[in-house]
Amino acid sequence: MAISTTAAILAAAGAMAAQTGYSIYSGEQGRKQQKNAMRRQEQAQKQAEARALSQQRSSEQAMAAANRKRPDISAIMQAAQEAGSQGAASTMLTGPKGVNPDDLDMAKTSLLGQ
Repeated sequence: MAISTTAAILAAAGAMAAQTGYSIYSGEQGRKQQKNAMRRQEQAQKQAEARALSQQRSSEQAMAAANRKRPDISAIMQAAQEAGSQGAASTMLTGPKGVNPDDLDMAKTSLLGQ
């Protein structure tokens, strides 16, 4: 009977050692899986941040393009027509009265016709 008791104790000890070994192995596998999951989650977070930043830049560019100031061509043309209908056409250099014809006379004897 002593042999069977010893065998039972050894079998129980072996089973406990096997169970402990499996628990350690299982724990290590779980730790590796958790580490991989955290790595994948960090990568997904970085990708989401990059997409959000890209989308924000795109949105800002679209808003800037929509808000660009454009000249009011119809108002410029209307102002030019009104200025032309008031008499002699003028430029910013000559003023509303135009150029004095006496200033254009090149028959003077001074330097450069002045």
